[in-house]
Amino acid sequence: MHTVVVGTSGTTAEDVIAVARGNARIELSGEAVSALAAARAIVDALAAKPEPVYGVSTGFGALASRHIGHDLRTQLQRNIVRSHAAGMGPRVEREVVRALMFLRLKTVASGHTGVRPEVAQTMADVLNAGITPVVHEYGSLGCSGDLAPLSHCALTLMGEGDAEGPDGTLRPAGELLAAHGIKPVELHEKEGLALLNGTDGMLGMLIMALDDLRRLYTSADITAALTLEGLLGTDTVLAPDLHAIRPHPGQAASAANMRAVLHGSELTGHYQEEEAPRVQDAYSVRCAPQVAGAGRDTLAHAALVAERELAAAIDNPVVLPGGTSEAAGSEGGRVESNGNFHGAPVAYVLDFLAIAAADLGSIAERRTDRLLDKNRSHGLPPFLADDAGVDSGLMIAQYTQAALVSEMKRLAVPASADSIPSSAMQEDHVSMGWSAARKLRTAVDNLARIIGVELYAATRAIGLRRGLTPAPASRAAIAALRAAGADGPGPDRFLAPELAAAEAFVRDGRLIEAVQPVTGPLA
Repeated sequence: MHTVVVGTSGTTAEDVIAVARGNARIELSGEAVSALAAARAIVDALAAKPEPVYGVSTGFGALASRHIGHDLRTQLQRNIVRSHAAGMGPRVEREVVRALMFLRLKTVASGHTGVRPEVAQTMADVLNAGITPVVHEYGSLGCSGDLAPLSHCALTLMGEGDAEGPDGTLRPAGELLAAHGIKPVELHEKEGLALLNGTDGMLGMLIMALDDLRRLYTSADITAALTLEGLLGTDTVLAPDLHAIRPHPGQAASAANMRAVLHGSELTGHYQEEEAPRVQDAYSVRCAPQVAGAGRDTLAHAALVAERELAAAIDNPVVLPGGTSEAAGSEGGRVESNGNFHGAPVAYVLDFLAIAAADLGSIAERRTDRLLDKNRSHGLPPFLADDAGVDSGLMIAQYTQAALVSEMKRLAVPASADSIPSSAMQEDHVSMGWSAARKLRTAVDNLARIIGVELYAATRAIGLRRGLTPAPASRAAIAALRAAGADGPGPDRFLAPELAAAEAFVRDGRLIEAVQPVTGPLA
């Protein structure tokens, strides 16, 4: 099994995916253990001083003005976890919780939080044991971090609340820890706060969305090319020099993908041989690289933000070396309050991606509808039906696709444009990044379904163009799709299982895998 080593300098998107989706094991590096111990020494020195230090010897948020004595500090840290574990609604997905916990461990291991090495090791042990805390849909405003979701994870470290075992069974967390030989932690000064105060949930969901969307954008280039073939369109609009004069890298990549798929097709270039010759194809076909390319460039920007966040250590307060502030300790370091927990950078790009995904879904649906309309499909039967009138063909498949697109448009409304005050107006501006991430996950799921419907329709349309041979890459895609359980033209039949097969074929990357032996690597 793959092992991810957590050091002091952040982590990579690949490591997040490996832990969240691949159950990779986690180890703390020697460097991280040393940094944890050094930062803890700073916190312990500050805790021994009579002056109050936020997060070490005070209350939290709007209650930060109260100085907490030594005898109540363990209770203070335990209480912040219990009181903040106030989420409601359905459970979030296992992969989200694993990403959330791993990314919090990444920040803890940086040596900027003051958490003891044994607490960090317990976090790694829980992940390695396959124990997943119960985290709920609602409870984060995306500022002061993903407080409620992270609190539910911290509650498990304390042996409280419920969690899911590696067998998928829900049990009391204390029982699960005992079954795996893990001792519950007793939190010391600052540790409760340090486990809660990060943007780890929204960042984890951003990284997984990027992983999925890269696959879906390449898949959409393939289905756009297949639709172009099905409509007997022209591939001249994909010429490299046309895209070079508008030098957006995503646009060039999408056009190159479509050219590679269409290479060797006998179905392109017939648009002027019809009774009513076309001068040019409709926008949904002709502008496919421009729309998908803009989305690709949005992905690139979002990936840059994610890369920066992965290198960050987000906590409040943070432990820093040196300095002469009032919160300076005797160990050559200090503890400082800051605003790095605000989720705006992540929230914005989550919303950008939802907008781009909605537009990609919209243009794919317009191409599908064109394939089904006998007045615009250039010789194809109505709804690609076998015996139109007796058969309805793919009429309702497009209804389903249209319903998905409509929801995508609603999901594209930015969450980050909203803010609602909390904590007695101390936290008076928040990012809503968790909400942006949750709706993006739904949008990504819908996009896979929308592209799956276009794939199903386009391959059926190509199958109805008898006498002309599709491109070798198209033939490879069609053969693999048929083997996956989505059949070709014919009389009406139960469509839902075949549409589900097409969706899965797109979602898990098999469409890309089917064509790349012919096209070579696609962007």
